[in-house]
Amino acid sequence: MASLGEPKNTIAILNKYNFVFQKKFGQNFLIDPRVLEKIVLAAGIEKDDLVIEIGPGIGTMTQYLCESARHVVAVEIDRNLISILTGDTLKDYSNVTVINEDILKLDINRIIKEQNGGRPARVVANLPYYITTPIIMGLFEAHVPLLNVTVMVQKEVANRMQAEPGSKDYGALSLAVQYYAEPYIAANVPQNCFMPRPNVASAVIRLTLHKEPPVSVEDEHFMFALIRAAFNQRRKTLVNALANGVGELVSKEAVTDALGRMGQPATVRGEMFTLADFALLSNILQENK
Repeated sequence: MASLGEPKNTIAILNKYNFVFQKKFGQNFLIDPRVLEKIVLAAGIEKDDLVIEIGPGIGTMTQYLCESARHVVAVEIDRNLISILTGDTLKDYSNVTVINEDILKLDINRIIKEQNGGRPARVVANLPYYITTPIIMGLFEAHVPLLNVTVMVQKEVANRMQAEPGSKDYGALSLAVQYYAEPYIAANVPQNCFMPRPNVASAVIRLTLHKEPPVSVEDEHFMFALIRAAFNQRRKTLVNALANGVGELVSKEAVTDALGRMGQPATVRGEMFTLADFALLSNILQENK
């Protein structure tokens, strides 16, 4: 089977099936072999691995994954692509299962149990950017057994995922991702590596899941409620942002008192707080409830 990483082979398949790109699915197919190799390398795929690929498209990345992994489960929402995948671009590979499903509705825990005996799998994805964060956070929050998640995202989203306190990119997404995983930007990807060309620059980011959370927190849902409130009004002091955002859960006085116990000034803003700071604040507020 000719490699779809070569643009001419991708064009040939698209023409053969009169394929029309679906804007609602945010379809942009990779056409650069170097980027495809970087993704496989970044994911650290080994011969005994189960890889779950989200959004295989016409199978460009899937071909590379099949060469490296024991088995690939490719989850594609667009039913117009299923016959291309199963009847053409992936027909020579015996180690792939194609599923026509919305990843947000799929029981990935069940797939990993059936296909990998419950051992952690790897996820690789080139997704529509508007749905990347809900999918990643959905996997994390469901505690799916994963080694890592390697995804193509909008470059500014990748920057936000690995941002540090005090930087302009730092926010609720940074903290949410870093609570569950260690982010590493493996490659920056220009627009001309895709067909059709997207309007934004992209990056490949690998999220390596922590074996244990990096902080100890009594109630992670409460902590994330505090984090969201803090960054919904990031220019306000933490005391005022929490009073406006989660005032029904915790009083202004309780927050001021907790900050004092932490040795933090009442004027501190959420953007200066580390994950450990938010965990400590959350625990003190829970203790005083």
